[in-house]
Amino acid sequence: MGVAAAAAPPLPAPRGPVSARLVERLAEPAGERAPTPALQAGNTEPCETGDPLGGDHQLALYICYELHYRGFADVDARWEWDPSLLALRARLEERFLAAMRAELGPVTPLPEQLEALLVEPATGSGPSYFLLEHGERWQAREYVAQRSLYHLKEADPQAFAIPRLHGRSQAALVAIEFDEYGAGHPGRVHSRLFAEMMRDLDLDPRYGAYVEAAPAEALAVVNLMSLFGLHREHRGALVGQFAGVEITSSPGSRRLTAALERLGAGEAGTRFYREHIEADAVHEQLVRREVIGALLQDEPEIEADIAFGLAASDLAERRFGEHAVAHWQAGRSSLRIALPGAAATG
Repeated sequence: MGVAAAAAPPLPAPRGPVSARLVERLAEPAGERAPTPALQAGNTEPCETGDPLGGDHQLALYICYELHYRGFADVDARWEWDPSLLALRARLEERFLAAMRAELGPVTPLPEQLEALLVEPATGSGPSYFLLEHGERWQAREYVAQRSLYHLKEADPQAFAIPRLHGRSQAALVAIEFDEYGAGHPGRVHSRLFAEMMRDLDLDPRYGAYVEAAPAEALAVVNLMSLFGLHREHRGALVGQFAGVEITSSPGSRRLTAALERLGAGEAGTRFYREHIEADAVHEQLVRREVIGALLQDEPEIEADIAFGLAASDLAERRFGEHAVAHWQAGRSSLRIALPGAAATG
């Protein structure tokens, strides 16, 4: 079966009233009884009153989205397209996007955002900087555990964009995705490399193993790209998210490689990030010139959506990074459930 077990994970424990009703309902076969209030369109409680960036809201969205990926053990696959579940998901998405837009304020024009990303600051405050300069092994393990929510399905959310693009932009996106999936070699698939890194760091490499431990900020990073990927109207935002990752990945991966080497990671423990140092330096050119450039030639009206996706994804990443670093600086675990040998949760 390989390092990353293919079996669907169990449903996570709920974090509040919305996720509790959702988990309860998903334990039943789809379509066998009338929807509960939390799964009905037009219902205002409780998904209207909770924090859209909080744990209950983000976990409910994560569960809804995972039905489009590997699903959950013992959950009826027909729930993926259940109308009442989709109605709930739509309302959760509306509130999530509204909260992100409100926190962002006016979005910086796309050319200015892209230009800023090309300039690597001498100093920074994100997790890769912290881990390089001050990080301890338990903090690096926490970072990798939280990133597993994304990287164990790396490239899957962006693959939703393939049939929604055409011509040069589609061809360039597929070329980048081909590399993410190992260029035809199963042993080089990036999600597999990440699972091997987890094993090297004595982490559980199974898909979804750290969902319950992950804070809302880590869930939001993954949820945002799933939201963009599952809606054709947000294909530009997904391209923006993709561009942000590819443009900033190479220098960040260089810092993380050095940090993990300093903290005693083996060859398998650094291969994932070493792979991204070189690969994403090439991808950065492709995504800017061919994916974005060609897309804007064909659909210039999509520029504002690309700009929003890039800015919103940067905001989600900053919120995640600030949460993690603030906890580490205080000597506390950044996880809801601390790993063995880590600091206490706080």
